[in-house]
Amino acid sequence: MADLNPDSATRIRPGEELDLAALTAYLNDTVPGFGTITACEQFPGGYSNLTYLLKTNSQEYVLRRPPFGATIKGAHDMGREFRVLSLLQSAGYPKIPEPVVFCDDESVLGGPFYVMKRVSGIILRAHTAPKLNLPAEIWRRASESLVDNLVQLHALDIQTTGLIQLGKPEGYVRRQVEGWHRRYVNSQTDDLPDMDALARWLTDHLPAENPPTLLHNDYKYDNVVLNPDDLTDLRAVLDWEMCTVGDPLMDVGTALSYWAESNDGPFEKSFNLTWLPGNLTRQEFADRYAAGSGRDLSGILYYYIFGLFKNSVVMQQIYTRYQKGLTQDHRFAGLLAGVRALARKGIQSIEHQKML
Repeated sequence: MADLNPDSATRIRPGEELDLAALTAYLNDTVPGFGTITACEQFPGGYSNLTYLLKTNSQEYVLRRPPFGATIKGAHDMGREFRVLSLLQSAGYPKIPEPVVFCDDESVLGGPFYVMKRVSGIILRAHTAPKLNLPAEIWRRASESLVDNLVQLHALDIQTTGLIQLGKPEGYVRRQVEGWHRRYVNSQTDDLPDMDALARWLTDHLPAENPPTLLHNDYKYDNVVLNPDDLTDLRAVLDWEMCTVGDPLMDVGTALSYWAESNDGPFEKSFNLTWLPGNLTRQEFADRYAAGSGRDLSGILYYYIFGLFKNSVVMQQIYTRYQKGLTQDHRFAGLLAGVRALARKGIQSIEHQKML
């Protein structure tokens, strides 16, 4: 079995460099004893916010900022993500990076950003995990741990912790369906009948909503930090930018829409590693969550379809930015094919009345 090394940063992509002089000056003014940045690198994963590793002589930090050129209202909200971490810290939830400072002065780096302490561990990414040759039993336990932690997140008392202030749970599902459809229309570049059909189906089949909980809204392997010596030990959950409160099955559906299986296509397998032998299937994920949470998941198909639609819209938005020349990251050139693939999967799942 290959060694599990901590998630590593690398050189910064062209056009995404930070002004280290301005950043150092700001951090020393606002964070007592921060020191001098001795190195700055970029984490290569992800398609949304940009994430950097900052090193000083005594500490490692992570900085997050929106993509250069991003103007999508409601997305990439650094202040809100920092606020979520602060609320979770106050609530005593331990599996988060410690928030350090938020900056909304765009004269520093050209956009808002925040800094948190780095959590040491491993992030399992789709492009590296197959090379690790981990036995099926390890993947089984790791995937079970991932589900169990989602159950724990949804068990947080949103009233006593103050987390209720992160959103308006009443009518959450309807607002989400309408909002993501609107985002798709605003970023559409091609005629995709499957996307239009999914939007109509979601609108016509709105479910009765479940009692609200905290929602992460982007829960998957590459948004958690694991202990490299024990992959069942989940040290931190990352990327809280879309966290809110609402129907917990919306969170489950989104997680399931990322959950590739062995018979899925190459695109689905390219952005998640759950197709590797030993991982739970989508249905096993749903069954384990239902058992742990006590919630009825007989209607999970709706939420899975929503997750596929939402992921398709996110890729469409990123592809549109690439088409407009607002980002030079060539990974984005093929995302339209991903939109088509997920939309088709959604249509086929509706036709077969099960998660495909």
